[in-house]
Amino acid sequence: MSHQFKSAVCGLVAFATIARAATRTYDFEIGWVTANPDNAMARPVMGINGQWPLPHITATTGDRVIVNVKNSLGNQSTSLHFHGLYQNGTTNMDGPVAVTQCPIAPGASFQYDFMIKQPGTYWYHSHSPGQYPDGLRGALIVSDPEGPYKDEYDEEIVLTLSDWYHDQMPGLLAGFVSFANPTGAEPVPNAALMNDTQDLSIPVQPGKTYMFRIINMAAFAAQYLWFEGHTMSIIEVDGIYTEPADADQLYITAAQRYSVLVTTRNDTSANFAIVGSMDQVSIWAGVADHTDHAQDLFDAVPDTLNPNVTGWLVYDAAKELPQPALIDEFDPFDDFTLVPQDGVKLFENPDFSFSLDLKMDNLGDGAN
Repeated sequence: MSHQFKSAVCGLVAFATIARAATRTYDFEIGWVTANPDNAMARPVMGINGQWPLPHITATTGDRVIVNVKNSLGNQSTSLHFHGLYQNGTTNMDGPVAVTQCPIAPGASFQYDFMIKQPGTYWYHSHSPGQYPDGLRGALIVSDPEGPYKDEYDEEIVLTLSDWYHDQMPGLLAGFVSFANPTGAEPVPNAALMNDTQDLSIPVQPGKTYMFRIINMAAFAAQYLWFEGHTMSIIEVDGIYTEPADADQLYITAAQRYSVLVTTRNDTSANFAIVGSMDQVSIWAGVADHTDHAQDLFDAVPDTLNPNVTGWLVYDAAKELPQPALIDEFDPFDDFTLVPQDGVKLFENPDFSFSLDLKMDNLGDGAN
């Protein structure tokens, strides 16, 4: 192959890449709106352009994303963080207040401007102290024209999970980081949400495969998730493609994301529940003896708390939406068994190892 021909081919590839890339511009005015997602209490939430739930940010690998933010909250500063994006070369666009940027003061504006280089399922949220559980969080989806599973599904569906508090964050944080709370007991949510609501219905067609992009946008609570009568095939975790792995139930921690393929049944004789259940008792591995221990994740559980949220795969809107079946125990997929799809081998034994020991303790003023 001649040098001139090689140069021409490279030029065509570069031109095609540039032509495919786009600039995605979002104008976000952040302000207060009122919402009642669990039908238990209307409260102020942080909306965008007068709406809540928030809009999705969508892009394709290679795109430039511009987000123009105006803070119209009036009583709080804010920022936006794009969770999971590496921001290589644009760390000043990452969003954490007092780390990579000053807060966006009430009445002020800020422009985020960065390139999207990673495909996958992400989310954006406030990174001004403890603020996003008041509603300032939404999905960020990056499509991949060259993805290894792009031809294996018919439609994408974004499915978010979250915990929900009736009280606003400033008061909850003041009570949490306080000498009056020496054990560091975290505020317990009032409800669980699915796509920022309850009793969610997702219309589906028989014999099709759907890619569910699942995001846990919780402040605190992990959730178990399962689709009754259907098996999930895991293909992505936190922006990393995996070899397909079948799962009946997932355990999704706060900020974690999964993409799964779900193939629907070939008939419309019934609808099926989608169940999310907040983890109230965390199972963790002992550091010294490598045994499992149960520890209360919620220090005090109100009798009125329903830790579950239910949605449905709706094959036929005329048929009933069945209540989910009771289960005796949780049995989530072991994500340690997942294999990255890229085939990169693990590093060999390290030359040096470092151990970092952490301890949760009280400060001099009594705060945990």
